Amino acid sequence: MKYEIKGTPFPVVTCYLERGETMVTERGGMSWMTDKMKMETNTGGGIKKGLSRMLSGDSFFLNYYTAESDDQFITFGPSFPGRILDFKLENGKTIIAQKGALLAMEKSVEMGIHFKKKIGAGFFGGEGFILQKFSGDGHVFLEIDGEVVEYDLKAGERLVIDQGHLAAMEDTVSFDITTVKGAKNILFGGEGLFLGTLTGPGKVWIQTMPMSNLVNLVLSRIPPSRN
Repeated sequence: MKYEIKGTPFPVVTCYLERGETMVTERGGMSWMTDKMKMETNTGGGIKKGLSRMLSGDSFFLNYYTAESDDQFITFGPSFPGRILDFKLENGKTIIAQKGALLAMEKSVEMGIHFKKKIGAGFFGGEGFILQKFSGDGHVFLEIDGEVVEYDLKAGERLVIDQGHLAAMEDTVSFDITTVKGAKNILFGGEGLFLGTLTGPGKVWIQTMPMSNLVNLVLSRIPPSRN
């Protein structure tokens, strides 16, 4: 399968398919396509699979687009200004990503849920509790909020982040949630009670403008209603 990514800050990825090749996306991910693409909507493996995807921020149903002849293409566009990250999964490689990151993937890619080990901290840690996991053999395209900064952490090297800025990481990276120290820091620092800690080895991808930050900024500027 060949593809190309175009545009910024509103990118799209176009996948060029031969007969029988299939791309999978969540509801509303397709932007345009040629007329020899067959669409089929299903849960991608039963009710349990659909429910697990909903927990990780995606839709209950998935759309499958299959080329009915050679030389077809389909284009997918994200729902927020930013970047499209492409990963070629093979030889057991697994990518962990933020909730709702899936834009499109080949049918041979398996999507699941990645839970934090410390469930208690996870419930209070916000966005970092439930993540998406991609494995198998094929291409997966993730939509990322804003720009992307990549780090290659050495074994034992740590990076502390606001959980909403985690875009993706290799499964060799350990992700945990730590408590902000100091009452003044918690009450007046604006970072909340918890931060995320990434520990190497492995690559991590950090997004510069999480959608949640933009939503909170817009809401803070809306004047209260007057009855």
